[in-house]
Amino acid sequence: MFEVIKTEGTARRGRFRCAHGGEVQTPVFMNVGTQGAIKGGIDAFDLKELGCQIELSNTYHLHLRPGDDVVRQMGGLHRFMRWDGPILTDSGGFQVFSLAGLRKITEEGVTFASHLDGHRIFMGPEESMQIQSHLGSDIAMAFDECVENPAQYDYAKASCERTLRWLERCKAEHDRLNALPDTVNPRQMLFGINQGATYRDLRIWHMQQIAKLNCDGYAIGGLAVGEPTEVMYDIIEAVEPYMPKDKPRYLMGVGTPSNIIEGVARGVDFFDCVMPARNARHGKLFTWQGSLNIKNAKYKLDDKPIDPTCDCPVCRRFSRAYLRHLFTAEEMLGMRLAVMHNLYFYNKLTRRIRESLDADCFADFRAEYSQKLGEKL
Repeated sequence: MFEVIKTEGTARRGRFRCAHGGEVQTPVFMNVGTQGAIKGGIDAFDLKELGCQIELSNTYHLHLRPGDDVVRQMGGLHRFMRWDGPILTDSGGFQVFSLAGLRKITEEGVTFASHLDGHRIFMGPEESMQIQSHLGSDIAMAFDECVENPAQYDYAKASCERTLRWLERCKAEHDRLNALPDTVNPRQMLFGINQGATYRDLRIWHMQQIAKLNCDGYAIGGLAVGEPTEVMYDIIEAVEPYMPKDKPRYLMGVGTPSNIIEGVARGVDFFDCVMPARNARHGKLFTWQGSLNIKNAKYKLDDKPIDPTCDCPVCRRFSRAYLRHLFTAEEMLGMRLAVMHNLYFYNKLTRRIRESLDADCFADFRAEYSQKLGEKL
């Protein structure tokens, strides 16, 4: 399923296989299609052209609409959205705690109000596993509680203890569902999620406990939710020695190009973030010299591509001036082209990281680009 090919310090170069698609090369950035589509008018066929290896969709949103039962009846999420590569579905836990209103947390799970119409919904470990089984994703994420940072120590401790008990229930239900004769994807994998807020002792204890459950992979959750970047890096460094060496490692919801480079340096294999698509929809574009805002007046007569060194479909065909015009005129095409460029950039970023690891020069790549990619042109 997963093999570490080589290392450079803590950084890892690997390959991963699952039920759909060929061999995934890691480190990898997963392109976020929350509701079965990338916001900005990007479809599954575009994702292939943009270098996407894994697509990520959301359990909470797809449960609300069109309904996971609908997706199941349509043959699963792969057939529904016409994507033949790997799909990861997150558990819905983050959305339950960030979007839903009037929630009540018990040992059984969470009762909450839909952000769409306010109707009451219950979701616990078993329900999350059942929804993700209906979707037929390749990787299902365990149901967990994502606490806000900063969190009180006693609450964070009780929460990660409950998340451990929830993971045990997730694993039992996941095994049961995979064994059913009519399961959409009987080879679906399960990743456990490390929690513990920003407390090193809780994070380490929780990682030690969930590692005993022998999940198919492990994620670090509950970061990039308001804490300083250095605190996030500190937590990754604290947890990494206790993560199984032979399993994929996933840093959830992260992040900027610099975050990804620094995450790889600290032993992470999988990343996802809405940032490239969200920023693109507002005109913020990534280049190998830093980011730019295509809405700025200085690009009105600029006939250069977004990034002269980029070979994405947008940079091969269109100018900065044209992109700026589309945004100024509020044409939907501007948003689509911007999202295409940013997603290509992120996929190319992880490809270049892999190439630098193959060539034993990741440290040089990190020194050149980690800070530069966070700057503005």
